[in-house]
Amino acid sequence: MSKCSIGVAALLGALVLSAGGAGAQTVWKFNNLSRIGGITPKVEGSPALVDSPVGKAVQFNGADTALFFLARPLVGAKTFTIEAIIRPEGGNLEQRWMHIAETDPKTGQDANPNGVSDPNPRFMFEVRVKDGQWWLDAFVNSKAGSKALIDPTKTHPINQWYAVAQTYDGRTYRSYVNGVLEGEADVAFTPHGAGHMMVGVRMNHVNWFKGSVAQARFSTRALSPRDFLKVPQ
Repeated sequence: MSKCSIGVAALLGALVLSAGGAGAQTVWKFNNLSRIGGITPKVEGSPALVDSPVGKAVQFNGADTALFFLARPLVGAKTFTIEAIIRPEGGNLEQRWMHIAETDPKTGQDANPNGVSDPNPRFMFEVRVKDGQWWLDAFVNSKAGSKALIDPTKTHPINQWYAVAQTYDGRTYRSYVNGVLEGEADVAFTPHGAGHMMVGVRMNHVNWFKGSVAQARFSTRALSPRDFLKVPQ
């Protein structure tokens, strides 16, 4: 069995059906560096383990630390929710901290190595950081269309834990911080194929994340804010 087949099998094995009607759903706990979401990640640099309100979390240094996964969630999903519990901790203005890509079957690449005109279908979570504040950037791209949701007026203090989410219900794409709507827009979307996932940096190793990730959850339907992950008080 190939490494890719092993990774896909592990990811499928991690999927569970929610009795609450959330569709297929999987939770990834970033409380170690050896097994996350049923997958053994490739560890880049030396990320640290730190405490969070939901247990241990992986801390990235904003320079050379990341986790690469040989499989990805939400393959074939027509609707989705992607959530995470994170703590932005300063660093450069632009930071890509979750990149879920469809691998180009012709080139075998997950992203354009030059970092421009990237055609790959993908989900991305990013932050912008300035003057001790951060704001969210959520992005979706498929063969049918793409959309970025970002509002630099909706800022939040760094060095605190937040629950962030992006959803798609078949028509409208939305982003949230702590259950509060940050942006929305209608966009056409077609399901993604198989690929890989990077946490801590963009797939082509630009715009490193300085901060921590404690948990992520992936659902094959658009959840309502009342059902989102929450940061314990």
